[in-house]
Amino acid sequence: MDWQHFAQRIATMAHDLLEQDTVAGTLDRIAASATELVEGCDAAGILILRDGHVQTLAATGPMAEESHRLQESMQEGPCFDAARRRDGERVFRIGDMTALQQRWPAFAPSAAELGIGSMMGFLLFTDDENLGALNLYSRLPGRFTETSETAAWVLASHAAVALSSARNHAQLTEAVATRHVIGEAMGILMARHRIPENEAFNVLRRYSQDANVKLRDVARRVTELGALPHPE
Repeated sequence: MDWQHFAQRIATMAHDLLEQDTVAGTLDRIAASATELVEGCDAAGILILRDGHVQTLAATGPMAEESHRLQESMQEGPCFDAARRRDGERVFRIGDMTALQQRWPAFAPSAAELGIGSMMGFLLFTDDENLGALNLYSRLPGRFTETSETAAWVLASHAAVALSSARNHAQLTEAVATRHVIGEAMGILMARHRIPENEAFNVLRRYSQDANVKLRDVARRVTELGALPHPE
């Protein structure tokens, strides 16, 4: 591999990731980058685990999606282990799906039937959070080499930082938007009922608790209706 050229492409990818407007866009770009940058990669996907259930966050095609579903149904596989961060490992690889696998004996032959020849799983993580697993697939066995693994690891490292940044930005944007709509709703109640600011907030909070509705959703309805919605 021409590592200088690879470094230039990684730099371009990192810039592209930061240019994405949404978390979903960042995830899709990470998956697409794997097929573009890692030799032998025919498909890629990103998954997270929630209470033993797999959630596909991005996939470049059916191969990745079907592999995720297969690993969930069998509760085993490289991506599954990577997302669980088992034994502190961060990289998992199956060089040949048709060879006997002691670690994933049920998953490997079923994956081979899906047309997967080899695969790798990488934990996406930062110091503060586990973001899931990046999964790379090849239709042929033996396609992923040590060089491929190194390239994918570099990609995963950059991707984790970009994904964490995108999530933080999305959370901050949502927080600012929520604060704005709550402030607008409080202003409506203050003008309509001639009450002070703290009382207007307490009205929203009590309604939220009594109706079991999120505060920002109550506030949004007040801005739409010009008053508190009637309890259902």
